[in-house]
Amino acid sequence: MSPRIAIATATRALDVDRDLEPLQTALAERGAEPRITVWDDPAVDWSSFRATVVRSTWDYALRRATFLDWAASVARTGRIWNPVPLLAWNTDKRYLFDLRAAGIPVVPTRLVEPGAEPTIPELQAGEVVVKPAVSAGARDTDRYPPDRADHALAHVRRLLADGRSVLVQPYLPSVDASGERALVFVDGAFSHAVTKGPILRPDTDVVAGLFAAEQIVPATPTAVEHAVAAAALALAAERFGVPLYGRVDVVDGPDGPCVLELELAEPSLFHAHGPGSADRLAEALLARLG
Repeated sequence: MSPRIAIATATRALDVDRDLEPLQTALAERGAEPRITVWDDPAVDWSSFRATVVRSTWDYALRRATFLDWAASVARTGRIWNPVPLLAWNTDKRYLFDLRAAGIPVVPTRLVEPGAEPTIPELQAGEVVVKPAVSAGARDTDRYPPDRADHALAHVRRLLADGRSVLVQPYLPSVDASGERALVFVDGAFSHAVTKGPILRPDTDVVAGLFAAEQIVPATPTAVEHAVAAAALALAAERFGVPLYGRVDVVDGPDGPCVLELELAEPSLFHAHGPGSADRLAEALLARLG
């Protein structure tokens, strides 16, 4: 019997996620019955699927608890990838502190919790990025030069007033010069990489939509970039098992490549820039189903 597989997305991502169709096609070519489904659609019977693969559920950030409850309910009647404990850990960017504690280089990050009076001492040294600890697609994220310190503080205070924890990071000049390297992994093995151009520009507003537009080109990571990305993925694998899919965004810091984000919940995998990557993902998924 052909396994029915749900490819979970968000309503607003249906027409913009270019990864959905390649994965659906790759699964169908291998005898599965894939269906693109909206994760919060009450009409979907998730128990009718043998497995659900979380993909572009990009609107979860403002209702993370609801999203995780949904994932847990799916897991009770079938299988879900990536698994719920990994989704819970990775949908809060506090995971960066776990990576740092393990000796993995990450972009310097300071956490500001609701109830605290924020200050941004980093502005004395250069630009900073303000972002929620729970966010996707750079939503509610912006960069600020030293002469806009008041705007940065106002941004932090708005997020805190909404009960959201905030991360403050230096904006690394290398992002404007050479972008981010995004390394994609399938079933623990490196698949392909792209360079993502800068998305936070001084003349743009806080990202308010589902995601920020990106300029993407294929890339070949350096050996050091690969080692940093692999170390981050290995930490997740040690704690939660090998992720079915994942992406590690690496940037050049003062001391070399460092992790900007470890994306194991709903990352774009850029199948269009990784020939055969959708096939590899489909095969890995079906292999896990036996």
